[in-house]
This record gives sequence, C-alpha cells and structure tokens, in this order.
Amino acid sequence: MSTLRDLVEEYTDLAPADIEHLHRLAGDWQLLSDLSFADLLLWVPTAHGRFRCVAQVRPTTAPTAYQDDQVGREAGAPDFAHLGIARDERRIWREGDPVWYGDTPARHEAIPVRRIGSDEIIAVVGRDTNLSDARTPGKLELNYLGLADDLALMLTQGTFPPTHHPGETTSAPRIGDGLVRLDEHGKAVYASPNAQSAYRRMGLPGDLIGEDLAALTGRLADDPLEGSEATERILTALDGQGPARKEIDARGASVLMRALPLLPEGTPAGALVLVRDVTEVRRRDRALLTKDATIREIHHRVKNNLQTVAALLRLQARRSVPQARAALEESVRRVASIALVHETLSFTSDEAVEFDTIVDRVASMAGEVAAAESKVVFRREGSFGVLPAEVATPLVMVLNELLQNAAEHAYPAGESGEVVVSARRRRRQVDVTVCDAGAGLPDGFVLDASDRLGLQIVRTLVTGELRGTIELRPRTPGPGTEAALAIPLPRR
Repeated sequence: MSTLRDLVEEYTDLAPADIEHLHRLAGDWQLLSDLSFADLLLWVPTAHGRFRCVAQVRPTTAPTAYQDDQVGREAGAPDFAHLGIARDERRIWREGDPVWYGDTPARHEAIPVRRIGSDEIIAVVGRDTNLSDARTPGKLELNYLGLADDLALMLTQGTFPPTHHPGETTSAPRIGDGLVRLDEHGKAVYASPNAQSAYRRMGLPGDLIGEDLAALTGRLADDPLEGSEATERILTALDGQGPARKEIDARGASVLMRALPLLPEGTPAGALVLVRDVTEVRRRDRALLTKDATIREIHHRVKNNLQTVAALLRLQARRSVPQARAALEESVRRVASIALVHETLSFTSDEAVEFDTIVDRVASMAGEVAAAESKVVFRREGSFGVLPAEVATPLVMVLNELLQNAAEHAYPAGESGEVVVSARRRRRQVDVTVCDAGAGLPDGFVLDASDRLGLQIVRTLVTGELRGTIELRPRTPGPGTEAALAIPLPRR
C-alpha cells in the first residue's frame, strides 16, 4: 500500500508545506478520532471534482464504521457530495441522513483542513460514526464530543495539530489514559476517572474539579524545578501554544503529561490536558538500565581478568625454553583477541559489537608476529557490520588464527606482501575470506587432517560454535592461499 506522501504526490499538486501539514495531522489525529467516537478519513481533492482517500484512523473508543481499509479509494458525487460542500463552503458539514455500509448504519460529517499561513483548503477530513452501537451519552461522552468539536474547528483554522517538538512521539498519552479539561482560567471543569487516579497517585487527596491544575501540579511534584516546568507548560497551553510533553515524579509515582491549547474560535478558550500513569513503565525501565549496567560491568571485569591471564602467560613465557615460549605467546594472543570482544561489549547497551574495529585491531596484533625482516601489510575490504556477541567471540578467535598463520607462513623472511580480509554481509549470513599471495599450501594439504593446533581451533569453532563452513584452498588466480568462511547469523 502506498504511503500518504506517495498518494498525495501522485494525485495532487499540493506544496511540500501542505504535505508536511497532512503528515502532522495523520500523526496526531487519533486524539480527534477517539474523542469523536468516529472513523476519520483524510480525503484530498483530485481532478474533476473527485476525492482520493490517503489516510484512515479508527477509534479506540467505539466500533469502526469500516471493516475494510479505505486508503486509496476514490470518491465522487453524489454519495460523497458532502466533501465538496465542506471544501467549497469552507465549513464543517453535518447535514444529511445516515448511510449504510452493508449492515452498518453510519453518520457522515466533513471537516475542511487548512494550514496556518495559507487560506487554501488542502484536504477534507471525513468523520464517519458507526450508529449501530449508539448509546445514551453520559458525562464522559458529552465532554469527549465537546472537545472533539473544538478540535474540529481548530482543524478548519489550521491550529490543529499543534506544533511538533523534535524527539517526541505521538503515541502517548492517549484519551483513555486520562483527560482533564481546563477553562480559560486554568480551572479543571472535567476530569476522567483515569486522570483522577493519576493525580491521586501523586498525592492529591480530593477531587480535581475546580482545581487550578497548573498550580496544583507544581505543588505535587517532588522536584520544585520539575514542578515549575510542568506549571509553565500548562500555562503555555492556556495562552494558545502547544508545549512539549513533561513527565512528573511525585510520591513514588511517575505521570506523563501533555497539554494542548483549545482555540475553537481562534482565541484561547482553555486547554486539554492528557495524563498517563507511567509508574510501572519507569520501574521496568530502571530495572533494565540496572541490568544493562550490570552486564557491561561483567564484560569489563571479564576483559580485565583475561588481560591478567595474558600477562601471567607472558611472564611465564619469558622464563621458558624457546619452544614453550612460542606456545605461550600464541596463547597470549588468543586470550587477547577474546578480551577485545569483551572490552567492546563493556561500552555497549546490548549484546552486539561493531566488528570492523575489532578486526582491525586483531590484524594489527597479527602484524607484530610477522618476521622482522618481512613487511606484511594487513587490509580489510567490506564491512562486517554489527554482530551479536555469540558470533563475535568465536569469529574473532578464528580470524586471529588465520591472520597469524598468514603472517608467519605466507611470506618468508625478507619478503613483503599483503593479507586481505574481505567481508560481505548478506541478510542472514556473512561471507569472509582471508587471502594472501604468499607461498601457498603444502602439497597434499587437507584441512580436516591437519594436526596444527591453530587450524584445529579454527575448524572446531567454525563448524561447532558458529555452525558455518570453512574451506582452505589455493588462491586463484595467482599464488597464495585463500580461507573462505560462510557464517550464518542468528535472528535478533
């Protein structure tokens, strides 16, 4: 299905600023849909007096009028004449008898959409209410519908939706989370049961009705600075501007607050304040942060312990005979390569690492073991990207062994050459090759029959822990050796 922007650009010649306004509307109109107990359809005018539906939202407070998706639908007279009337007469259309969609009776309304700074009607919002579940409106329903009418008038004037603040989402709080309506003096004239509960969690002993919400919120907040910021944002909404959301902590409760101005006649007439009790959400967030910090600390300590082991092995190597010294130094490098992964994990918030940096450091370590007279250059092509820890740890050991093997055996003393590590990332696999142009494999070489410890480690890690494949073969074209690995990646 095409996006709103795709459909608007295909069927209209609206300016970029108009399209951006429609995007902001589609990001915030769940509020109007829930208050209206109605589906909202965004219609843009096309050629020959027809309209095209480019977006749709269903209410969470009432049954939908449409079981099928309406986006992309084209409409024209006579069934949708109300859209043209609303656009041409620049007013909200409410006349007309109910219509039927199959077995569902529905009431049509049409709201013209304008953007501040432009006098042109750029779209029409169809507000279609399912009448099959009509009920006697109570206090909550009447207040919801009154607020919906105010927002609909603001839609025709371009003052709804309010200004979007960078970094904010449009998903919370919602109507059902808690709603308070303020008059032009900032007094609460209606508060939903969930809003009452949220303020009681913050320490309010009585009823919200009649309270100066800005002053009350400021008093309840644990932090005076946080309280003054919340007060200021409610007052900003009462002045006709759309402030950013604010989270307030009071008596162990956390409440997210959003204040929206009400400007039904173009002048401030109060505010709509949405509140959501996010205490449990924040408790879980803190638990996750604690867990992440603990995991990072564990990786940091593992890295320190591995470095200590490497240092002890290095000390032991200095006191050993040459053959034992070489074996211990190889162990030092293996331990150090694992420590690199844990060091990287100690700086991340998830169990994944940017592997390119680790490969570059392992290649630098491998260059240190090349013969002093040789000049072996290591180079990486392509990118490994981000790899999960369960892949990164064994893979870095595999690459460490292959690079050390190339550094030690590909080029004899006095010769120079290059070792290239290539990576190609696919959807669920990473293909790796380690290639040199050196002496090549000995005659009759078979990887599975090799008794060299390093190659045994490589084969075991690739086929066992990584569940991949490895092939050690002559490089073509030209001399040298190529190790080709195919490593499957787990789903994250």
